[in-house]
Amino acid sequence: MDFKNVLTPRGFLSLGGVVLVLVGVLGYVGIIGPTPDQSLFGTFWWFDNAENFAHTVLGVVALLAVYMVKDAGIHKFLALAVGALALVVGLYNLMGEVMVLGANLESPADTVLHLVVGVWGLWAGLKGKA
Repeated sequence: MDFKNVLTPRGFLSLGGVVLVLVGVLGYVGIIGPTPDQSLFGTFWWFDNAENFAHTVLGVVALLAVYMVKDAGIHKFLALAVGALALVVGLYNLMGEVMVLGANLESPADTVLHLVVGVWGLWAGLKGKA
């Protein structure tokens, strides 16, 4: 894993990919979802199966890009794309309890998480060294 500088596109994809896959798997197996009753955090923070699917797929794509794609330009594009997507989801979630492509985003923790990841991805893509 390339965790040396998480503010670079490659570092963002490495650490972000691992975290996304971990969150997706933990959500599927009943540790942080797929229902509030099954989450360690209860109704405060849980991930439904649509979120688990999205997190797992995005995490796998990020990790595949880190290991299979050597072009730093593609790493930068992916960091910007994931950052922009997360920021849009976070801003959309500011409207209250919403559904995004079947994912139930009803917790303020979802909003904060997506906004932080969005800013991190955009920063890594725009300011981080490739």
